[in-house]
Amino acid sequence: MNFKITLNNLAAFLNKVTKVLVPLVTVSLLLGIIFGTETPYVGDVYKNVADILNMLGEDALLVLVSLIIILSYFNINKD
Repeated sequence: MNFKITLNNLAAFLNKVTKVLVPLVTVSLLLGIIFGTETPYVGDVYKNVADILNMLGEDALLVLVSLIIILSYFNINKD
């Protein structure tokens, strides 16, 4: 019983953290595109995302589009 309550609390906490971090990363990516990679903090986020996409190779654009479609599907079905 206590274990279930703890997992629910942990899930609620992670949900709140995600709701805060996703907009921060999104704004950081947009500012990295606008101001370049030399901007403190913003440039690092942009470089890290670019490195991840480069690791995926030639199919990086396909993966990016697929992730957008999947995330939009979850947002639509969330309500």
